[in-house]
Amino acid sequence: MKSKMNTWTAIFNIFNCVMLFISWFVVIAQAINENGNASSGNFFYAVTWIGVILNVIAFYYAKKLSISVVGPVLGIIGSVLSGLSMIFAFPSIVLLIIAVVFEFLQKPAKGVTDAK
Repeated sequence: MKSKMNTWTAIFNIFNCVMLFISWFVVIAQAINENGNASSGNFFYAVTWIGVILNVIAFYYAKKLSISVVGPVLGIIGSVLSGLSMIFAFPSIVLLIIAVVFEFLQKPAKGVTDAK
C-alpha cells in the first residue's frame, strides 16, 4: 500500500534541498552586507525543522503500512543535521536526495508478506 504522507514528505524534502542550496548564497550575502538581519537565517532553520516533523510523521505511517522506513529515516537524519547547524547543509542535501528516492519508491518492508 502506498502512503500519500511519504509522497508529500518527499516533495517537501525536494523543496528543503532547494532551500538549503539557496541558504548558502543568502548567508554569504548577509555576511558581506552589514545591514543583514538574522530573520532570513531563521526562515531556513524553520523550513528544516518542519522537514524533521514531516519525516517523523512519514516514518510513523511507513511503519504502520509496512513500507520501508529507509526514506523517512534518512530524511530525519538529513533534516536534523541541517537543523542543528547550517554547516551540515551539503551532507543534508545529499541525504535528503537519497531519502526522496526511497520515499517515492515506497517498497514493502523486508520480511512482510502482502497476503490478505
